[in-house]
Amino acid sequence: MKKQRPVNLELNTIKFPPSAISSILHRITGVAMFFALLFVIWAWAVSVSSPEGFEQVQGLMAGVLGKVVAIGTLSALTYHILGGLRHMVMDMGYWEELESGNLSAKAIIALWIILTIVLGVVLW
Repeated sequence: MKKQRPVNLELNTIKFPPSAISSILHRITGVAMFFALLFVIWAWAVSVSSPEGFEQVQGLMAGVLGKVVAIGTLSALTYHILGGLRHMVMDMGYWEELESGNLSAKAIIALWIILTIVLGVVLW
């Protein structure tokens, strides 16, 4: 039996709903936090190894790269927490309908952008 189904190979024409974007962002931020944790562990290890190591990490975190890493890590953590809370509410039976699910996804993404901007201003 030969199955006939449409094949769309043009990925730029696919429109994802906000709930799908929210779910994908939740997974991406989880992976980003894993890699950020590697940096944090390295920074802790170097900073407690000696006074010179502490100064090295302090200098790195005071620079542009350190601030970008800190803001990026906090941004990923912020979204992951917001997305996790959204999923917990959905597990309780709310926001499961198409309209409310998409609305909650848009709200979480908007809140994440606002909080990331606020964190960036505070940390810079």
